[in-house]
Amino acid sequence: MQAKAEADLGKALGDALTGAGLAFDALETASGPRRLSVNVTGLPVKSADVSEERKGPKVGSPEQAIAGFLKGAGLTSIDQAEVRTDPKKGDFYVAMLDKPGRLTADVVAEAVPAIIRGFHWPKSMRWGTGELHWVRPLQGIVCVLDGKVVPFEVDGLASGNQTEGHRVHGRGPFTVTGWADYSKQLEGKGHVRLTRAARRDVIAKGIADVCARAGLEWVEDAGLLEEVTGLAEWPVVVLGDMDPAFLDLPPEVITLSMRTHQKYFAVNDKKTGKLAPHFIVVANIDASDGGKQIAAGNARVLSARLEDGRFFWDKDKATKLDDMAAKLSTIAFKEELGSLGDKVERVAALARELAPAVGADADLAERAARLCKADLVSEMVGEFPELQGVMGRYYALAAGEPASVADAIRDHYKPQGPSDAVPTDPVSIAVALADKLDTLVGFWAIDEKPTGSKDPFALRRAALGVVRIVLESENRISLLGVMYAMEERYLQFTKSKLEHYPMAVKSLANVEVKARRGKPSLLTLLEYIRAMESDARYRSYWSQCSDLLSFFADRLKQYLRDQGQRHDLIDAVFALGEDDLVLITRRVEALGAFLDTEDGATLLAGYKRAANILRAEEKKGALPENLSVDAALIKKGPKEEQALYAALTAVRSAIAAPLKAEDFAGVMSELAKLRSPVDAFFEGVMVNDGDAAVRANRLALLTDVRATLHQVADFSLIEG
Repeated sequence: MQAKAEADLGKALGDALTGAGLAFDALETASGPRRLSVNVTGLPVKSADVSEERKGPKVGSPEQAIAGFLKGAGLTSIDQAEVRTDPKKGDFYVAMLDKPGRLTADVVAEAVPAIIRGFHWPKSMRWGTGELHWVRPLQGIVCVLDGKVVPFEVDGLASGNQTEGHRVHGRGPFTVTGWADYSKQLEGKGHVRLTRAARRDVIAKGIADVCARAGLEWVEDAGLLEEVTGLAEWPVVVLGDMDPAFLDLPPEVITLSMRTHQKYFAVNDKKTGKLAPHFIVVANIDASDGGKQIAAGNARVLSARLEDGRFFWDKDKATKLDDMAAKLSTIAFKEELGSLGDKVERVAALARELAPAVGADADLAERAARLCKADLVSEMVGEFPELQGVMGRYYALAAGEPASVADAIRDHYKPQGPSDAVPTDPVSIAVALADKLDTLVGFWAIDEKPTGSKDPFALRRAALGVVRIVLESENRISLLGVMYAMEERYLQFTKSKLEHYPMAVKSLANVEVKARRGKPSLLTLLEYIRAMESDARYRSYWSQCSDLLSFFADRLKQYLRDQGQRHDLIDAVFALGEDDLVLITRRVEALGAFLDTEDGATLLAGYKRAANILRAEEKKGALPENLSVDAALIKKGPKEEQALYAALTAVRSAIAAPLKAEDFAGVMSELAKLRSPVDAFFEGVMVNDGDAAVRANRLALLTDVRATLHQVADFSLIEG
């Protein structure tokens, strides 16, 4: 909150000064656990005088209009206004208003109280009998301009020129005349490091020094460093000792207990690289004994915390992981989607189906999925929710489960953010994908989707996680096939919100697919869904699938934009209805490389010209459904028309093999051969020929050009 408040205060004061016509040279801010500060340099004594014209009604207007103009302009008589002449509108009144500048001190005295009263804190409090809401009780306001106090009052608290320093080392008070004096006294006798950057540097250097002396390595934690930067005005780094007996606990338990409860930094032994029986605490006092008592006191508190951790650890190890998993059926996941136990059953089934596609052992994937949520009922995760999955891995290893199963339990939540690594082991990939896809399909099935900035179930993060896992592991997954396979499993959990997916239709689909293809797979089901797109029985389900696929498309755009790809190319490829993220990405990359060439840019221009002609014709009326090129008419036409027809015929044949082989660079190489014939066609051929048959034949030729390019992407969605 400190860093944001510092920025908010600076912006609010800067906007207020600028709005009052006061320009300044620079504005700097500082924040700490007990103060927010802002310094503005280069302010004038007063704002500039301003003259402005206010246009009034026409001469001869009704008295009511004249009276309104006088009141608004602050005039007592219409004689005080000038008369201007407009050749078109005639004579009208103009008031010349002179606004004298305001003293800077007056502007500040008005602006600061308003800023304080309207300041937004995520959490605030009211104290005493006052009405002011602030993050903590406000003790004082220092406001000085050119060495003099700017007088004002906020909720009974008057501004002044006195401030306090460190509570122990330099309480003060200190009388200040300006920012330079304020900084000098506080950072000297006051023992207060004003800026976050200064305190952060002191802490980082102190940690480096104590680690170097003790042969230790700091377990870097940027979040904790930022937090302790805001806790101490005069930070002093102290190294403490921990009972080595606690090192038999999982290291994550030790480091999280240090971080969460005590705000300590963990350290590793430099020689072994393993957790050392020490900790680093940032004190807010420079103790006369070098911090020995501080270290000892903090060590006692840490021991008590770790004793609790040992109790939880021993109790959890005495319980079988399968017994923990059995308790999940008593914990709600989402009312319409059943319990956590129900979710685990769905995830286990999907992980087993996905296993072959990602190169995982199906039995291990299913086993890992059945155990992946078990540690949620453990004592340790109840105390430290951040250790979900991590503790499950330890319990699984202790129970003799295979390492790949244990790792999958830990990794199935990943990635939990843009900087978090994705799972790499095939079993972990299968379970991580199954868990996220189950959540996404389920929430789409009950029509609970993210809206605006609200995403209480982290569905955007889940979808981006799927995108990252699939692309970084280069596994080929049919998203629509997964949606179909998952949807039927949700029918047992609700009778109201899923009525638009009747079981009779599902059964019919399976019967028909089996009759056509044999045992249905994700791929054959996907093909059947697409074939049934026009069937009213499937329309509602198809709409949900399409909407979720669009949601994945948005996440893919976000991911590929970060990789430097263009969003319009992603739209162009997604428009083909493709749901294989790896394939989509390869098409986008190849298309981007092609359009960066002269051939690609020129062919795109030719495509757009052809598409515009076809679009204009379609506005006049739908083109015939069976519009096809008559080769005999082509032979009678100009050489440019014949050349395009020949090139198009050759290219359509040539791209079939590379398209099937997913050699998109090869496809682009063949498409490049259309560049010159398309250019020449538009230069030498009139599409809208007077002969209706010739005109129709040329429209058919352009339709074939468009259809050929659309085998790669919808070029109409590409900018340029």
